[in-house]
Amino acid sequence: MADKKEKAIKKATKKDEKQKATLPPSGFKVAMREIVRSKSALTALIIIIVILLFTFGGSLFLNRAQVTEMNIADSYYGWGEAGHLLGTDDGGRDILKLLIMGGRNSIMIGISVTVITEIVGLVVGLVSGYFGGAIDSVIMRVVDFIQILPQMPIIIVLTTVIPNYNAVTLVFLIAMFGWTTTARYFRSFVLSQRGRDYVLASKTSGSSNLQIMFREVLPNITSMIIIDVVLSIAGNIGIETSLSFLNYGLPSTTPSLGTLIGFANDPVNVINRPWLWLPATILLLVISLSINYVGQALQRAGDARQREN
Repeated sequence: MADKKEKAIKKATKKDEKQKATLPPSGFKVAMREIVRSKSALTALIIIIVILLFTFGGSLFLNRAQVTEMNIADSYYGWGEAGHLLGTDDGGRDILKLLIMGGRNSIMIGISVTVITEIVGLVVGLVSGYFGGAIDSVIMRVVDFIQILPQMPIIIVLTTVIPNYNAVTLVFLIAMFGWTTTARYFRSFVLSQRGRDYVLASKTSGSSNLQIMFREVLPNITSMIIIDVVLSIAGNIGIETSLSFLNYGLPSTTPSLGTLIGFANDPVNVINRPWLWLPATILLLVISLSINYVGQALQRAGDARQREN
C-alpha cells in the first residue's frame, strides 16, 4: 500500500511539473526577454532609470524655496562659472538645480495625467466595447465630440481664468481631453474579445457582466494596457512641456522642462546663452526617445505573449 501511495505521489508530482513546463511565461518575463534582446531598448531602460534617479533622487537633497530664490548678482553665469556646473539664468538661479526640479515636475505631471486617463479610458472602453449596440454608439459620439474640440486653445483659456491655478489643475485639464484616445484604443481590443469562447462560457455559467469585464476580459488586454501607459507618459510630458514653453503650463514659480526650454524664445539666449535652454531640451529629447524604444520592445513582447497564449 505504501509503495502504491509513493508511486501515485511521484506521478502527480511529475504531472504538475509537466504542466508548469508547458505554461506560457508570464507577461513580465516576456517583456524583460524582449528588452534584453534589444540593445537599444535595454540601453533606453537604463537611461530612464538614471534619469529617474537624477530627478527624483536629486530633488530629495534640494530645497525648493532656495532653488527658485532669485539673486540678480549671480545672473547669467556660463558653463562652470562660480561653481555653477550648468550656469545660471537671468535671476541667478542654478540651472542644474532647476533642471532636477523641473525634470521631476514634468515627469510627475506626465505620470499623473497618464494614471487618470488610463483609468477613465479603460473603464469607458471596457463598457463601450463589451456592451456594444446603443451604449457603444452613445459613448463613442461623446468621445467624438470631445476629440474634435481644440484641446490646446481650451486649456490655454482655462489656465488664464481659473483662480488659484496650480500643478493639480493642469493635470486635470490635460486629462480632461486625454482619456478619449485611451477609451477608443481599449474599446477596439474589447470588441475583439467579447465574442470569444471564454466570454460566452462565462455568460453561460451565470457570471455577471462586471465579473466578465474585469475578471475575464481585462487580463487578456493587460499587455496593451502596459504599452499604452508607457507611450502615454512620453506624450503627456510633451503636452505639459509645450504648455509651459508657451507660459500656459505650470506657474512661473514652479520649475519645469518647458519653462527652461522657454528661454529659447529670446534669440540672444539661443545664440549667446545656450546653457539656459539646451540641457532641458536634451533631457526632454532623451526621455522621449528612451520611452519610445522601451515602448517598442513592450509592443513586441505583447505580440509574442498573444502568440504564446
